[in-house]
Amino acid sequence: MKNVILQSNDFTGVTFWLISMTMLAATVFFFIERNSVKASWRTSVTLSGLVTGIAFVHYMYMRDVWVTTGTSPTVFRYIDWLLTVPLLMIEFYFILSAVKKVSGGIFWRLLIGTLIMLVGGYLGEAGYIGINLGFIIGMAGWIYILYEVFAGEAGQEAKKLKGAAASCFEFCKWIVTIGWAVYPLGYLFGYMTGSADEVSLNIIYNLADFINKLIFGLVIWHTAKSLTPASAK
Repeated sequence: MKNVILQSNDFTGVTFWLISMTMLAATVFFFIERNSVKASWRTSVTLSGLVTGIAFVHYMYMRDVWVTTGTSPTVFRYIDWLLTVPLLMIEFYFILSAVKKVSGGIFWRLLIGTLIMLVGGYLGEAGYIGINLGFIIGMAGWIYILYEVFAGEAGQEAKKLKGAAASCFEFCKWIVTIGWAVYPLGYLFGYMTGSADEVSLNIIYNLADFINKLIFGLVIWHTAKSLTPASAK
């Protein structure tokens, strides 16, 4: 790939750069802070750092693809999602397990539902299967995830939480509901109807990743910090 300098008027390229630097800063922050929270929350904060760290590396590559070719870095974006989104989803399990004993089935159902969602979307966007079929498979995975965190075992266990842990689960649940809605909408308008151009699509995806990765992690860190006794800080 030839070296091309990011132009100041390339707003989409600038968003790739800003998100990559934000993810780097967040990664450093989460890994430093993991030792300042009680032991039961350290896995959650560590996962947040892994999510932003993986995203940082992929955003550097995605920025180069965009600046060099002016086309969507679909492969790199899905590689990033394939690694980071399952980590985000199992955060629900670790939020619950940080304050109570829960079934490992929650972990596996969230993980499997996430993989179905991602694989379906990628196969459709990459042209390995029909666009409509890919959308249906991806939506089925997402709906299954929403069922689990709202009404499934994870959702039922969350209803027993109190205080900051309950608020954390609730906030993250709505990020997955509202924040993640950007992705199927992007698929719908960008690939199924063709009414969204690549510039708009990538800007929206980048901003959505900022919320769905960074804000998601910060809420977990803040909760962990608030539930850590002063003597343990």
